[in-house]
Amino acid sequence: MKNKLVTSFALAALVAALSPLASAQNLAIVNGKAVPLARVQALSQQIARTGREVTPEIEQQIKDEVIAREIFIQEAQKQALDTTEDYKVQMELARQTILIRDLFTNYQKTNAVTDDEIKAEYDKFAAANSGKEYKARHILVEKEADAKAIIAQLKKGGKFEDIAKKSSKDPGSGANGGDLDWAPASNYVAEFAQALTDLKKGQLTETPVKSQFGYHIIRLDDVREAQLPKFEDVKPQIAQQLQQQKLAKYQSDLRAKAKIE
Repeated sequence: MKNKLVTSFALAALVAALSPLASAQNLAIVNGKAVPLARVQALSQQIARTGREVTPEIEQQIKDEVIAREIFIQEAQKQALDTTEDYKVQMELARQTILIRDLFTNYQKTNAVTDDEIKAEYDKFAAANSGKEYKARHILVEKEADAKAIIAQLKKGGKFEDIAKKSSKDPGSGANGGDLDWAPASNYVAEFAQALTDLKKGQLTETPVKSQFGYHIIRLDDVREAQLPKFEDVKPQIAQQLQQQKLAKYQSDLRAKAKIE
């Protein structure tokens, strides 16, 4: 009898010792059911991944949210909503979403873009965009006769910017006095690009330039060597673009290898 009492006391002491540990692992007890603290940690990690700081105030909001969810879940289970067909379908869709997200995340971790790949892509961009840039203005009209009349008006001292605002049918540049800002000649259709590169700084086209858009009067304001962004400034964007390309190829390869009947 004495041994049984000792055993009972020892068991009670062990339970008492373990209770604080169990409590430390739980956020709360809701209607007799423990709410694991791990749920708070999971939500906190989700918020942290978005770049937001998990302040004490936000952490308290998370705890309140976790407890509220448990209350609502218990009520939903009482109403047997977790046994409906719709619930099962939604759970399967959620499971697929999580697994696919983790698949792609894992691929990106194990197939990270290298610095050499980023530099090679930048060099390719630099080679394609080197050369001259032109700062020009233009006036676009539908009829050749109107374009000739505007050229005559400009030669008599008409102000290019004012005429462009009044007469150009190009909504993008017209409101800005025909200003096209800095751009390489390759940005324009062939007829426009040829006429632009034939001009000297400050010169105006002598005859209207016909393109698929209508008739252009072009004035070249300035020329310079192409101003390329520094490698370090665009490195993050290039890395992101290459990573997206890799992921897209990975997805495409998986689709290609799949046997679909």
